[in-house]
Amino acid sequence: MGRDNTRIDYRERMDRVRDYIYDHLNDEIDLNKLAEVACLSPYHWHRVYRAMNGETIATTVKRLRLHRAAGYLAHTTLPIAEVAGKSGYPNLQSFNRIFKSVYGMPPAQYRKDGSHRKFQTLSQGKVGEMYDVTIKEIPKSEAVTVCHQGSYMQVGKAFDRLFGWLAEHELIAPDIRTIGIYYDDPSAVPEADLRARAGALLGKTCKVEAPVEKTVISGGRYAVLTHKGPYADMQAAYDWFFGEWLPQSGKEAANAPVFEEYLNNPRDTAPADLVTEIYMPLAS
Repeated sequence: MGRDNTRIDYRERMDRVRDYIYDHLNDEIDLNKLAEVACLSPYHWHRVYRAMNGETIATTVKRLRLHRAAGYLAHTTLPIAEVAGKSGYPNLQSFNRIFKSVYGMPPAQYRKDGSHRKFQTLSQGKVGEMYDVTIKEIPKSEAVTVCHQGSYMQVGKAFDRLFGWLAEHELIAPDIRTIGIYYDDPSAVPEADLRARAGALLGKTCKVEAPVEKTVISGGRYAVLTHKGPYADMQAAYDWFFGEWLPQSGKEAANAPVFEEYLNNPRDTAPADLVTEIYMPLAS
């Protein structure tokens, strides 16, 4: 097998591992089972995963489980013990401790005081006091993307697949911009049918092959909301942006999808410090 084919084979093996993790976050993750999924030696597969993904399997599982838990806390009324169980933490005490260590507050306080609450407060009358919405003119551009269908909380699968491909082709550079394109409103479209794309703006052209595609980002005027905080809080920001800011702005949204640009990396940034720009296209 040639060098290029070997790299593709290893990327596909790691893609299978990541898919398995996403689909079994509420189960105990068995390392021998992951080695079996990867078709690699139980003695060595973890080194391959860490080298190709930049973090250990334990770090990946913890990050994804807590992301899921934050979503449940922000958007449901499930009891915290049930949230813990659905996120792979059967022990409530350990869930409370681990969640606080990453999100800076225990789960009950996060549900009450997390950044999603700030947008809900604004929608009760304090419009625009603390949130930066600017109007930007952006040029038409072309992104390399991987499509995703299903819950937006699971879009990380597509990002992992995209960045695995970029790393394999030595296309990751300091000036790369990471974006997510979202085509559907999760309050109006069944979760299983939600469509999105994980994307990167490279600043140069390149050849692509499946599962990577090229996607055009429409140029023009955009309203841009800067959101700081966990990705799980984004729905509250969208509700405020479209339900409060837009009707009072005197502007109209254009017939094009929203996209987000991620200004830092969840692998090395605390959830409270994540910065995301939400781009709403505006009609001329």
